[in-house]
Amino acid sequence: MEERIRIIGDPVLRGKASAVERFNDALKDLAYLMYELMIEAEGVGLAAPQIGRSLRFLVTGLPREEGEEADLRAYANPVIIESEGSCAMEEGCLSVPEIREDLERPERILLSWRTLEGEERQHWFDGLDARVLQHELDHLEGILFVDRLSPARRSMLKGRLNRLQQR
Repeated sequence: MEERIRIIGDPVLRGKASAVERFNDALKDLAYLMYELMIEAEGVGLAAPQIGRSLRFLVTGLPREEGEEADLRAYANPVIIESEGSCAMEEGCLSVPEIREDLERPERILLSWRTLEGEERQHWFDGLDARVLQHELDHLEGILFVDRLSPARRSMLKGRLNRLQQR
């Protein structure tokens, strides 16, 4: 099966993902595959459902300094423990191409997750890190960023969203 990023309209994007139970070479292979697909698509985050895998797993790749390579990270079974503040920022999504919208989300999050080896971690994230993680966590719940827009804004985008779903 060809691995590709799924587009809005694909049913896998609307389901709740299952927990990662095995921390083995197959999970590491999935992480590297996702990194490659994400970088190729010029994204900064990718959740397993976006490539047709209903797993609570995501990767991010954010450059730390201008001109640096992305800092690639993997998160299994991530959960937001706590959040603080609020800020609006423009978001886009590899599964909803060509649409970018401002969206309000918590400014800072405390995230719990497991590493590729199954080790438990917890850390506070803010800025773009927090934004990307929240966006990708939504994918694990079957939520797309356009679902979080106001009804009026979604209505204005209805034609474009319908065209994407028919691809």
